[in-house]
Amino acid sequence: MGHAIRLRMALASILPVLLVVVTVAGIFWQGRVQDLEESHQQRMSQLVHQVALFSAYGLFSGNTASLQSVVQQMQREAGVHAVLVFDAEGSLVAISGQSAIRRFGELQTKPYITEQLGRNIDVRVEPVLPSVVPIDDLFPMAEMDKASSAAAMGSALIEVSRQGLEGKKRDTLLTALWVGAIGILLGGLLAYRLGHWLMGPMLRISQMVQRIGQGNFAIADSVADDDPLRELQHSLNQMAKRLAWGREELERQVQSVTQELRLKKEQAEDATLAKSRFLAAASHDLRQPSHALGMFVARLGQLPMEPQMRQLVDNVEASVQAMQDLLDGLLDLSRLDSGNVPLRMGAVDLNGLLDTVRSTLQTMAEAKGLHLHIRPTALWCHSDPLLLQRMLFNLVINAIRYTERGRVLVTCRTRGSGVCIEVRDSGIGIAAEHHEDIFKEFYQLANRAGDRNFGLGLGLNIVQRSAALLGHPLDLRSQVGCGTRFSIQLERAERSAELAHHPADKPQATLGDISGMQVLLIEDNVPARAAVQELLQSWGCRVLVAGNKLAALQQLQEGGVPDIVLSDYHLGSFETGIECISALRAQAGSAIPACLMSGETHDDFLQEVKAAQLPLLHKPVRPAKLRSLLRHMRA
Repeated sequence: MGHAIRLRMALASILPVLLVVVTVAGIFWQGRVQDLEESHQQRMSQLVHQVALFSAYGLFSGNTASLQSVVQQMQREAGVHAVLVFDAEGSLVAISGQSAIRRFGELQTKPYITEQLGRNIDVRVEPVLPSVVPIDDLFPMAEMDKASSAAAMGSALIEVSRQGLEGKKRDTLLTALWVGAIGILLGGLLAYRLGHWLMGPMLRISQMVQRIGQGNFAIADSVADDDPLRELQHSLNQMAKRLAWGREELERQVQSVTQELRLKKEQAEDATLAKSRFLAAASHDLRQPSHALGMFVARLGQLPMEPQMRQLVDNVEASVQAMQDLLDGLLDLSRLDSGNVPLRMGAVDLNGLLDTVRSTLQTMAEAKGLHLHIRPTALWCHSDPLLLQRMLFNLVINAIRYTERGRVLVTCRTRGSGVCIEVRDSGIGIAAEHHEDIFKEFYQLANRAGDRNFGLGLGLNIVQRSAALLGHPLDLRSQVGCGTRFSIQLERAERSAELAHHPADKPQATLGDISGMQVLLIEDNVPARAAVQELLQSWGCRVLVAGNKLAALQQLQEGGVPDIVLSDYHLGSFETGIECISALRAQAGSAIPACLMSGETHDDFLQEVKAAQLPLLHKPVRPAKLRSLLRHMRA
């Protein structure tokens, strides 16, 4: 940068020098050329005058030899091209050199002088007058005037080449150019040195400012006493000191604030982790009594009772269903918080998925007097079937809860190269300022009174986080009083030749008969075991019960090989249902149909179940789901 500034200053300084040098050189050259031209003309005048003077006697006496001698002698002069002498009648009397004119009259009849000038030759003519030689000095001027008025005896003509003159002009031009170049060079050196002298302090200032701008607040070297910008450099050094002190103080403050923020971040992360652990533990611990309660209520609903008692039991069953839904929401939230959600991506038959939504939520919609319309589709998508089903369930349930009349519409259609699932309702709608708030945990826009029929406010939060986990863009469009539309953008998939990826817990329209089936129930929790046993027996099953692996092996030995084994995962004494089932199969010598029931959801557990190739029912188990599984396993 310093070199560029120095160069600009040199250019700025050399411009006036260049102008002066060029002007002076031009004036010098022009004056010199003018002097050469005048000298050339004077010389021609002198030469032609001498020819005229020396030719007077020869013309007067008719001595052509004398005239020829005069012209030859004059033709030897430098630059003389031709010398001619004409008599009074214009006839050529003497000539030396090469000339195209032969009569004096041709000077008027032809543009001779112009042609010769085009050949770089000057022509000069002078009349030859008779000479007067004074006899005495008495009245000399009178004699001279008389001679000048006498008639001319002829004319003298001389042609002189201009090549010598042009050469001198060129030499003069070269001299002027050399002088100008030397002047420009000297001026440029002077301007550069001047710029260097002036730019030195400025460059030091620029370097100091640049160094400070880069965050280097080191003090510059000592400043010379004769530096013209000495005070400014001292001021910059002082400023650098203050900035260094300020930066150190700021770094200390930033370090302190960063440490405080890091501590608060760790506390927030610990609180979030503790919340997730609490939700996971609480939901797991609550699933066992909820599972038993659900089974007891289902068994109670099978008994004959009065209408008033029936209504009471139905209310209890609805409350149990709501509680189990809340537990499912808490479980999903804890799994998303912990990042413990394994993805099983594959081709999904959307029509089968929508059938599941219809069959599960049709009754809920009809109970509110709503029309749940789900359009069939032949489209397939690429997703995790279980997570996608959970997202659709939450969206449709949310639409039913916040719609008082009208309908809820679920459609699938192509959008670009993908597939779009839309859930529309004719409900209350959502104001634009709440479009982001509704995805927060436990946020319920229209449930200020805390009515638990509206849930906990986790459904949309789970939908948003699941969509982000799957990479499915989620879009919301809604206005107050105009209903709501949620859209999920999915990657399109080709129809699979294998079975579609339907969720394993799809309810069946027909439960079938399982009476007479022998079931070995392994459960260490006494109330849960009694509840399931009562329900199975009400369905006509013969039930063998055990609380651990040893009791299960004893039941196998005494009661024979069962049709199916239903086992909890945790059986106490560090035993698992998978180990118990393996031991039973080993003792029976056959692969007895078996199923696990558990409230565990962490990834290690799911991977272990998958490796054992056992079907899994998450507690609390819906009675209809349990009966459907038994029917399929019996078939």
